[in-house]
Amino acid sequence: MRIATYSYNGRSHVGQVSADGQHVTAFDLPEAQARLGAQSLIEAQVAGRPLPALTGVPLALSAVRLQAPLPVPRRNVWCVGRNYHAHAKELATSVFKASNADPQAWPIVFTKVPECVVGPTDEVRLPGAAISDQIDYEAELAVVIGKGGKNITQADAMSHVYGYTIVNDVTARDVQMRHQQWDMGKSFDTFCPMGPWIVTADEMDGRKTRVRCWVNGELRQDGPTENMIFDIPTLIETISRGITLYPGDLIATGTPAGVGMGLNPPRYIASGDVIRVEIDGIGQIENRFV
Repeated sequence: MRIATYSYNGRSHVGQVSADGQHVTAFDLPEAQARLGAQSLIEAQVAGRPLPALTGVPLALSAVRLQAPLPVPRRNVWCVGRNYHAHAKELATSVFKASNADPQAWPIVFTKVPECVVGPTDEVRLPGAAISDQIDYEAELAVVIGKGGKNITQADAMSHVYGYTIVNDVTARDVQMRHQQWDMGKSFDTFCPMGPWIVTADEMDGRKTRVRCWVNGELRQDGPTENMIFDIPTLIETISRGITLYPGDLIATGTPAGVGMGLNPPRYIASGDVIRVEIDGIGQIENRFV
């Protein structure tokens, strides 16, 4: 099942996307719940309650405006750094070479604040050169947690996955380096485009898919998730050590090689650039930077 959050006639809705990806039918939800996107549906299914009934006629996706499937995450988005072998290698000779962290010893985990989430076609706002002139893209598969828990084992981890979506982990590289801890350089307003919807785990396996990213039509990133240093079960086990995960939590699983910082010379985002991220089995998001 594909679950989309969207606006239509000035109101937020959550709906089921048709098998052909052309239409969406709304679930019968109060608007206050719909403004939180798929959150209430995830909680209902985890609790064993039936999904709300579908209501009204199917609408063409071209007639609605897609929002992030979880437009107001319940808390910070969990993120993983340097989690593809080739990406870790491309940054090994960058400013990261001064770091003592071995990317293959433990997952590098940081967060992005909920307020940086925007929709799959929304504009991303550049902060201005006085704040940062090294804005970068990172195409990523995001895991949506269903059943919560703490100290989840790798063996049980996939049973805690509700589904998957796409994020672009937009990053201010100079700010990221300046503060050493990454949260500030990752959390600027609009720095987490997400969507186009959630694909539930019964329809795809995030461990076996492909992540690609185009900048102004130029393919920059192309990597299978099998090339992750730490796979999805390992990430869930690591992040849940002593920390309770809840339904609706998001884990961005890292980005393949080809980021702007890793090119020689580096190529950062400029105003007017359009970044498209596509993941097999999910779809695509496309955002203009302004």
